Amino acid sequence: MPTTHFPIHSDPEIMGGTPVFVGTRVPAQTLLDYLEGGDSLDAFLDSFPSVTRDQAVAALELGNSLLVAKLTTK
Repeated sequence: MPTTHFPIHSDPEIMGGTPVFVGTRVPAQTLLDYLEGGDSLDAFLDSFPSVTRDQAVAALELGNSLLVAKLTTK
């Protein structure tokens, strides 16, 4: 049975509770800002080497799953 590990968490002791990538102080919103601005995933990862590719991809997949679930429950 696979274990689900969330790539993002929020802790009031870290960045005032801003959702960040686990094990980092990099806000999850930063990934979305990069992509929205036209930058590639590689550009984001180069700028924030403490975030792994697996974390970034998992965060995007989680966001996609939540969006699809929300849209299909209407």
